[in-house]
Amino acid sequence: MHRQALIRATHQQLLAFETTARLLSMTRAAEELNTSQPTVSIQLRELAGHVGLPLFEMQGRRLALTEAGRELQETVRDIFASWGRFEARISELQGVRRGTLRLAAVTTAEYLLPQLLGPFCDAYPGIEVELTVENRRTILERLAQDRDDLTVIMVPPEDSRLRVLPFVDNPLVVIAAAGHRLAGKACTLKQLQEERWLLREDGSGGRLIVEAHFTKEGFIPRVAMALGSNEAIKHAVQGGLGLTVLSRHALAGSAGLVELKVKGFPLAGRFSFVMREGRRLSPAAEAFLDFARRSLPR
Repeated sequence: MHRQALIRATHQQLLAFETTARLLSMTRAAEELNTSQPTVSIQLRELAGHVGLPLFEMQGRRLALTEAGRELQETVRDIFASWGRFEARISELQGVRRGTLRLAAVTTAEYLLPQLLGPFCDAYPGIEVELTVENRRTILERLAQDRDDLTVIMVPPEDSRLRVLPFVDNPLVVIAAAGHRLAGKACTLKQLQEERWLLREDGSGGRLIVEAHFTKEGFIPRVAMALGSNEAIKHAVQGGLGLTVLSRHALAGSAGLVELKVKGFPLAGRFSFVMREGRRLSPAAEAFLDFARRSLPR
């Protein structure tokens, strides 16, 4: 991209390009940017005109980056990263009166984070929080792309390039519908052999811990359903479709559900803050880390 072309390129054009290049879909890019697909298409066409070369091409029915597009993707990443460092530096000069906290979390943490974010936002009213809650696969993709200040996850990937800071326990318990035959009684997994089990989707942190425990105990559950949402699982359990293992945080305030006293449970889960090793945190992220450590039992 020539210097004059870079000057003519707008932030919205670069943002539309970065999002489309990452998702390889103008439809999904428009959804993420909360705009229309024709608007994204126009921004990409204008940007390609500034560059002087096509940025995307169709390979069969799939959208793909051209060589110029791949070069621009790296350039735009550098531009946005530099701007982020500038914003962080300005926040440092202003103290923590202002700033943006970009936080991403797995869905299991949706019951815990409001306990932190509400008081945190009260204590730091000038900090804007951008919270993304997604399944583990999506959160790990965002972590690999270094898109957030902090990531909250239960089973961090083993990667020396990551910095992991455990901050609160997340015990996993067996949950049944109220009125279950074993409610209030001590039992073993063997006594639950004939039960139907409802688990999170493959690859979720909670399921990884549960499957490791079942394997250790030689227990083979009758998995009736795998769901990608804790709320969906809770409703299914309330409806008598089976048992599940979820965070004890997810049980709080849920009518029609009980925790079974199963030998070997609760399983030891733990939420951690994860970030790229060597990443310089913004003052807003540092303030949130400190707030979380002071607010929650470790």
